[in-house]
Amino acid sequence: MAESRTLPPVVAAPAPPAPGLRERQPPRWPRLLLANRLVLFGLLLALLLVLLALLADVVSPHDPIALDVRHRQEAPSALHPFGTDRLGRDILSRVIHGARNSLRVAAVSVAAALLLGSALGLVSGYFGGLVDLAIGRVMDIFFSFPVLLLAIAIAAMLGPGVGNASLAIAIVYTPLFARVVRGPVIAERHRDYVEAARVLGASHPRVIVRHILPNVVSPMIVQASASLSHAILIEAALSYIGLGTQPPAPSWGTMLSEGRTFLETAPWMSIFPGAAIALAVLAFNLLGDGIRDLLDPTLRGHGLPGVAQR
Repeated sequence: MAESRTLPPVVAAPAPPAPGLRERQPPRWPRLLLANRLVLFGLLLALLLVLLALLADVVSPHDPIALDVRHRQEAPSALHPFGTDRLGRDILSRVIHGARNSLRVAAVSVAAALLLGSALGLVSGYFGGLVDLAIGRVMDIFFSFPVLLLAIAIAAMLGPGVGNASLAIAIVYTPLFARVVRGPVIAERHRDYVEAARVLGASHPRVIVRHILPNVVSPMIVQASASLSHAILIEAALSYIGLGTQPPAPSWGTMLSEGRTFLETAPWMSIFPGAAIALAVLAFNLLGDGIRDLLDPTLRGHGLPGVAQR
């Protein structure tokens, strides 16, 4: 009698995913951000500075412009952790409110330069020819001057004040954004999808805004984040020589200018605003490097951990 054999049960294969549906992958940027400690430190420090600037009225222990002649040039203490200046004003409160003024000028000026410079770069790179030549020669004129000296000259012609300082910084950084955007636009305008949009009858503004602009956003974001640190330095320099934020409004550059004559007797008047400038510049530099690494896959995994290649 033949032995009966039991066949293994047939397991149905999993059904393939429906066409057009892909398994959702978790985003990479949180893992990459946590793996780079320097960038994470820069992000946390930048967020701290922004929060201090937004909540300056709440977290400041004293009125930043209130005079108290009884406590002039006092060393750091429990009542005044950063000490006081020559007029008895609390330096910690002035540093916190100075963050608001400095970051506001930097953000407004970089945003204006981003908008204007990107528009010029898009037009120059897309149309080329005489348009590209004319815009390029005007940008070269601005590039022929050092950034700081050009900002000082423009602010001096416009007059002292926060608005004029913001405008001066925006003007000197507009050519940089124009040049950063122009190169990718030249590479994108010959792509097949751009030619297809033209064949279908899309107008030039529609091609630029709907098709080319989304593909050149990455260098714009990277340049904007890196320019914030330089804008903070230029704003401090303009305030230092009296062309930026005007007294009694607190500004890091103004505080450095006021404390330069008291370096031997009251060094804390210059140490703390100078440290605030250094930390802000470091934070936005690290943040800019991190954003560049996240948006450019070719830069990941090269060089020392936490250090973006230049």
